[in-house]
Amino acid sequence: MDIKQRIPERAAPFDDILAEMASYRTNDADWKGGKVWSLVYHAGDEFSEFLKRAHNLYFSENALNPMAFKSLRRMEAEVVRMTASMLHGDEQVAGTMTTGGTESILMAVKCYRERGKARGIKQPEMIAPESAHVAFEKAAHYFGVKLRKAPLDRNYKADVDEMRRMINRNTVMLVASAPQYPQGVIDPIEAIGALAQEKALPLHVDSCIGGFVLPWIERLGRPVPLWDFRVPGVTSISADVHKYGFSPKGASVVAYRSMEYLKHQFFISTDWSGGVYASATMPGTRPGGCISAAWAAMVGMGEEGYLRHTAEMLDAFDALRAGIPKIPGLVVVGQPEASLLAWSSEGHETGKPRLDVYAVAEQMAARGWTVDRQQYPASVHLTVMSNHRKAVDAYLEDLRASAAHVAAHPEENSQGNAAMYGLMAKVPVRAFVRQGVQKVMESLYAPNPKFEPDPEDSHLLPERFRRYEPHVIRAIDTVFDLKTRITRR
Repeated sequence: MDIKQRIPERAAPFDDILAEMASYRTNDADWKGGKVWSLVYHAGDEFSEFLKRAHNLYFSENALNPMAFKSLRRMEAEVVRMTASMLHGDEQVAGTMTTGGTESILMAVKCYRERGKARGIKQPEMIAPESAHVAFEKAAHYFGVKLRKAPLDRNYKADVDEMRRMINRNTVMLVASAPQYPQGVIDPIEAIGALAQEKALPLHVDSCIGGFVLPWIERLGRPVPLWDFRVPGVTSISADVHKYGFSPKGASVVAYRSMEYLKHQFFISTDWSGGVYASATMPGTRPGGCISAAWAAMVGMGEEGYLRHTAEMLDAFDALRAGIPKIPGLVVVGQPEASLLAWSSEGHETGKPRLDVYAVAEQMAARGWTVDRQQYPASVHLTVMSNHRKAVDAYLEDLRASAAHVAAHPEENSQGNAAMYGLMAKVPVRAFVRQGVQKVMESLYAPNPKFEPDPEDSHLLPERFRRYEPHVIRAIDTVFDLKTRITRR
């Protein structure tokens, strides 16, 4: 694939440009057909066309200056207010929109670091479950906050007693997930909230993926443990509108119990020659279209729409939970409580799996499914959405065939992607994996990016890689099992 090296001397016809752009999508994942179990949240073509119009109404506006574009400030305030109400927050809840879950988490960590600094803490630490989203690790790296990971109990939930043991005078925040991503379980947030209150610590609940679905699951009569602002110890929540809120990408909310917390999120400079500068979130320029489309999505979907899509999602979720364990050799990991689940091999708990999960995953990928592989334990993740209801039967049929193939051909467990994944999970020196991913990222973001594997990197890739997955971005998915961790948010 030739990469454009310079701006064309002459402008191309608009129709030709759009046709060329469309051709680039040839090898993209088939999310419309329900073949993708992450990344894209689709509420139908008609709704998407409506959101495009809503976005384009504010195509050029910039929310950097809320005084200049009061309409955007109003819509952002209403998105935050509607979200806070959905999460059972009172009128004191304050927050901002961000570009996504990662930025919402970054902002919460930055906020509590600054709050801790104001209280004299010079070496801030946060305590999060091992299953907390990797964005907390990114925030720790960016903001100089030590991340201490608390172990999980046998049900993959945060061990509250271990979190208690880890608290010290440098702790600036506690973290919980609703739900956590890998297995779809909700941490014991009432117990963690009580611990936060006892120790006078803020508690951030990462509900980026659950914030716009858990309330509707509860409204439909399913039992959901308390996790939102109804838990007294919860001081902030992150929830992505661009996931189950069905807005276009670039829209999340971070909400705090009061301005006493949110004020620590702001950045203010008064001495710059360009004038006084104030920013509520990470970016300076903030695209108006993301705000307007998020507002339109929430108003255009309404409670009725969210309840309908959640009910359809639950139909698919229930079918998967019931169908996967009926396939010889496979099990659902843990007890998923929301819209996420993971499947693995029987015996994975004892270290003696009946089937090689990554070999089954490779078979599913060969059948056209986008597969999100996980580790600790080896498993495959599914984020279930309403549009998967039409794909569940085909998925289970292909999964049964894939598992049967691997059971009948155990020799394939030591070949190709399966061996590479198994090796990665067992390599004692994780720096080896990091170095490989570093090379992939350098090739992707180089001045002349490579979309084909470099022959010099062949030792990093399985032999069958060139035949099955020609693009380097797929190398992150199929070799290092890190695509979702790098691009999820």
